[in-house]
Amino acid sequence: MQEEEHPASIAEADRRSIAAFLDGVWSEDGLSARTLDAYRRDLEALARWLSARGRTLGEARREDLSAFHGAARVAVRSLARRQSAFRRYYGWRARQQPGLEDPTLLVERPKTPRSLPKALAEREIEGLLNAPDTSTVLGLRDRAMLELMYASGLRVSELVELPLAALNARQGVLRVTGKGGKDRLVPVGEVALEHLSAYLAQARPALAKGHQPAALFLSRRGGGMTRQMFWTLVKRYALQAGIQSRRISPHVLRHSFATHLLNHGADLRALQMLLGHSALSTTQIYTLVAREGLKRLHAQHHPRG
Repeated sequence: MQEEEHPASIAEADRRSIAAFLDGVWSEDGLSARTLDAYRRDLEALARWLSARGRTLGEARREDLSAFHGAARVAVRSLARRQSAFRRYYGWRARQQPGLEDPTLLVERPKTPRSLPKALAEREIEGLLNAPDTSTVLGLRDRAMLELMYASGLRVSELVELPLAALNARQGVLRVTGKGGKDRLVPVGEVALEHLSAYLAQARPALAKGHQPAALFLSRRGGGMTRQMFWTLVKRYALQAGIQSRRISPHVLRHSFATHLLNHGADLRALQMLLGHSALSTTQIYTLVAREGLKRLHAQHHPRG
């Protein structure tokens, strides 16, 4: 459905403010061009709506935002995205102008349906892990990264930012720095440790090119890996393994780690510690994933499913 048209132009002060905000959040958080474009569209739509009523973004009140949201005939997720953009914008303005009242503080947030994380089947994980060519230096590295992420349930950022000193091969554990700078110890597992040992002995010295970089996993140029590099690798190996039925991303390995552990009887509290979740409620969503998997299994194999 189309939203109500508001032909009013955007005040020049609002246009400059939006541009300054986008520059600020891009430099602070490195947001993607797609996210920045969405923020721009949402803020410009609000600025036009306010302009038609003789106000600017800086003069908006809570009632204005509630009325704007009420007039918008958009899906719940789009409404939630708009509110997120507005909260971020007015939070930024409040930091720039101490004492400015944030009109988003008391605006009710829409309830969005909770989407379940996607996990690969165990046979798909096997295919993905076996995809790299371990007769090559880069293949050894890629296999070690995939094995470690699945074995330890790491976030992508945690994986690529691991220092060499984080690994204690003798004890088979990894010291990981997660969100909020919190450290946790996670087990590596025998299979992942074997591939890590092969990478450290045969591949990493070649990639380091005589230097002593701090990062555990190195790019072909000898520097640390990035999230984008690893994302590209996962996509490529997923295609090689024939995994095309769903959107694949590095985070799917973390989701698969959690789901498979629960399927095999892991304790929820232990899983919370392994994943580095600060709240058990965040971990509990994986019980829903496991439950859905059992339902599908029953429907597929039970004679009266």
